[in-house]
Amino acid sequence: MAGATQSLPTKPVSPFLAWWRRTSYTRAAYLYLVPAAIVMGVITFYPMFYQVWMSFTDFGIKNLRRDAPPPNYVGLQNYKDIFPDKIKLFGNEIDTFGTGKLAAKVQNFNFLRILGFNLIWTFANVPFHVIIGVLVAMLLNTQGLWLKKIYRAIYVFPMLLPWLVVATVWRNMFDQDSGSINLLLATVGGWFGVPAEVFRIRWMESIEIPIKGFFPGVPLPLSFYAMLLTNLWMGWPFMTIVATGALQSIPKDLYEAASIDGANGVQQFFKITVPLLRPAMIPATMVGIITTFNLFSCIFFMSGGGPLRMTEILVTTAYDLVRAQRLYGMAAAFCVIIFFVLLILTLITNRITKATERYDA
Repeated sequence: MAGATQSLPTKPVSPFLAWWRRTSYTRAAYLYLVPAAIVMGVITFYPMFYQVWMSFTDFGIKNLRRDAPPPNYVGLQNYKDIFPDKIKLFGNEIDTFGTGKLAAKVQNFNFLRILGFNLIWTFANVPFHVIIGVLVAMLLNTQGLWLKKIYRAIYVFPMLLPWLVVATVWRNMFDQDSGSINLLLATVGGWFGVPAEVFRIRWMESIEIPIKGFFPGVPLPLSFYAMLLTNLWMGWPFMTIVATGALQSIPKDLYEAASIDGANGVQQFFKITVPLLRPAMIPATMVGIITTFNLFSCIFFMSGGGPLRMTEILVTTAYDLVRAQRLYGMAAAFCVIIFFVLLILTLITNRITKATERYDA
C-alpha cells in the first residue's frame, strides 16, 4: 500500500551490553565509594588488623627498626598475662585462664579494678550529661525567652576548646593552695566560722576515699570527683544541641491538644516530650557512652591515672604500656580487649534502649 511505512528489524543487544546498561547506576555508586574505601583501608582497617597481629606476638622496641627480625609468635600469652589468675565472685575464688604476670611488671596494676573504674566513670558521667542537656534545651526552648541565640552560642563554647586547655585550667582550679575551688570553699566556710586550713584539699594527690564502700573493690578518690565535675562541664552541651533539634521538631499542636484535654506540664513532658525525644537522645547517649569510656584526654591531662593508678581507664593503661613499659604486643592485646569490651557494652546498651528499633513501625 502506498504511503505505508514498514518497521525496520531491531538489532539484538548482546547480554554484556544489556548488563552494562542495567548496572550503570551501581557502577557510579561504587566509583564514588572506592576512593573512600581505599583511604579507610589504609588509615583505619590496616592498622586495626596489624594491631591484632601484634597482640599475638612479643613485639617490642627491638622490632621497630626496619631491618629488625620479625617478633616471635606467642599466641594468647599476652592476653593471659593481662587477666588475673583468680577472681573473687560472691566470696569464692574462681580460677581463670589468666596468669596476671603483667601485675608483676607494672606497679599497682589490676585489670578488674581498672575495668570497674572505667565502667563507673562512664555511667557516672553520661546520665548527668543527658539530664542536664535536656533540661537546658527545654529552658532555652521556652517561648518568649529573650536572647535565645546568644545563650545557645554560649553553651556551645566548652565544645570548642581543646581538652588540653580545659584539663589544665580545671586542674589549676583544683590546686591545693591557690585553686579557685578551695578558695571558694574557704570563703563560704569563713561565713560559718570554719578555718580556711580545713579547705586546703589535695584533690589530685589525696588517696583518701571520701565515700567508702560505695563500689567495693573500686576505690574512688577525690580526683575522680574533680574529673567528674570537669567532664560534666564539657559533656552536657552536646546533649543540649541534640535535644534542641529534637524539641524544635515536635509539633506544637500536640501540646495544645494535650492542654485542651486537661494534661498538665508534667504529664505533657512524660507523654509527649520524652517519647519524641527518645529517637534522637538514645543514639546520642550511646555516642556519649563510647566517647566517655575512651576519654583519654581528661584522665591523662588531669590526674595522669593517679593517685596510685586509682583513676586509670583502659585506654590510658594501654598508652602507659607503650610509653613507659615499651610492651607493644601487650598494649596491642589491651586495645583488642578494649574493642570487645566496648562491643559488648554497645550491644547490651542497644538491647536495653532499643536504639536501632524503628519508631514509625
